[in-house]
Amino acid sequence: MSNNKRFAVVLAGCGVYDGAEIQETVSTLLAIDKTGSTYQCFAPDINQFHVINHLTGEEMSEKRNVLVESARICRGDIKKMADFKPDNFDAIVFPGGFGVAKNLCTFAIDGPDCLVNPVVEKAIQKSSKAGLPIGALCISPSLIVSVLGKSKITIGTDEATARAIESLGATHQNTSGSEIVVDEAHKIVSSPCYMHETSVSVVAQGAENVINALYEMM
Repeated sequence: MSNNKRFAVVLAGCGVYDGAEIQETVSTLLAIDKTGSTYQCFAPDINQFHVINHLTGEEMSEKRNVLVESARICRGDIKKMADFKPDNFDAIVFPGGFGVAKNLCTFAIDGPDCLVNPVVEKAIQKSSKAGLPIGALCISPSLIVSVLGKSKITIGTDEATARAIESLGATHQNTSGSEIVVDEAHKIVSSPCYMHETSVSVVAQGAENVINALYEMM
């Protein structure tokens, strides 16, 4: 593969329960690098919905910033979501983690009636209008569908989540952890990854399948 493609990767914090899923994110970045392409990470400069103790699963009485926490994963090389410009990229990718459905939108709390962060919503709308392929891992298709409506996606086999997404106008397909669904018409590629109880190798394969499909769309 050539090395002239550039991916924007949007993060939602750091940690599966209140931010970006770290293994999905790293797998995404590795998959991009393996194509010979480059990436730039982005995150909104906002407070997290809440902070979860990942050891106990309990909510903590502190505040954390999504941009600051996301910088942990990408070794500080990150930019504010407000600085994202579709003209500078060939694709945009959203790894999963509950932060997508808590910080980037409120799908985890409000379901189909969720609100989307305005800066993130604008980035998705502009990317779609510019014809950028969009990648969505794990729960991230809920965010994409909340903005773009009709599309063909997967979040795995969770019936309640699938119904909620379909109520927004999407067509859902059941898949295993590493499988992908490609919506050629809307240039969206999705994979369930950790929406299944699965292994990191399956997640890594799902991320790689998404990135390779996006690359072929460019």
